[in-house]
Amino acid sequence: MLNFDEQLFLKLVEQEGLAFRGQIEEIVDGIAKKGYSNIFLIGAGGTIAMMYPYEYILKSNSTIDVHAAIAAEFMVMNNRHFSKNSVCIFTSVSGTTQETVAAAEFCKERGATTIALVAERDTPLTKIVDHCITTGSEKHSFDTFFMLLYMVVFRFMYNNNEFPQYEQFTKEVALLPRAILDAVKTFDPKAEAFAKEHKDTDYHMMVGSGNLWGNTYSYAMCILEEMQWIHAKSIHAAEFFHGTLELVVEDTSVILLKGEDETRPLMDRVERFAEKITKKLTIIDTKDFALEGISEEFRKHFAVSINWSVLSRISAYLERERNHPLTLRRYYRQMEY
Repeated sequence: MLNFDEQLFLKLVEQEGLAFRGQIEEIVDGIAKKGYSNIFLIGAGGTIAMMYPYEYILKSNSTIDVHAAIAAEFMVMNNRHFSKNSVCIFTSVSGTTQETVAAAEFCKERGATTIALVAERDTPLTKIVDHCITTGSEKHSFDTFFMLLYMVVFRFMYNNNEFPQYEQFTKEVALLPRAILDAVKTFDPKAEAFAKEHKDTDYHMMVGSGNLWGNTYSYAMCILEEMQWIHAKSIHAAEFFHGTLELVVEDTSVILLKGEDETRPLMDRVERFAEKITKKLTIIDTKDFALEGISEEFRKHFAVSINWSVLSRISAYLERERNHPLTLRRYYRQMEY
């Protein structure tokens, strides 16, 4: 596969990533024992998008009060739910994202408990928070973060007497890296074909829902717009029929990210409409992947990781076909703004 080292992936995500389970459980168990009022999942750009699936998971499976918050807005909005009894969770690849670092300082100064998942060691975010898990590698960091966040949120649910299946769940989390690897191998030819077909497409609609809404938002904004300079719009399936449908014509690229949670019927409705109108419909459905060893009960949760991993294969081929490196920027971290 283009730009994909299988052994490195398994080393970073399976071998090293899964080793953080004990540390995560120790952190979460200590917080639960002490007591807390709510959880804030805070990020900026791709990392707030990463938090949306876990906000959805908690809201639909738990009574724990949870809020996903964009870092810059969070600091100015005077959120009345936030207090010194809040638990604030951050993720950052670089550990230097300006808004995320500032939000962590904001929370720490007000006495809240802070946790971060960071790829790069000895960076500002790692030194601010109360509890930090540092993976040590930017490569495959999102795959690792997704996996570790499963452990974090479901451990909170377990301690809240809402998830007695935790032990079985973590056994299946351990199978996830291999399931991801199988999925990307299966999807790779389709990813390459998509990139070749759409290397000159100048606008994409991306539609998602439920725990895949964050991936939808992130891929449209952070990959297509930021990393490829392609116009894109992320649309929630529940809102698609309240405006966006009027822009779909025969040659509109519509990309549907279908998962397996309770909102799948919302995606089915968009699919039925889109297939009548456009000839450029792409459906990426986690049901198409085997996920060996993963139970039906937990597939819907792990769809987040599977979906993100296969989307990343599209990114690799778009980079090649468009001769546009994913690292190229006009403005981001290139100038003051």
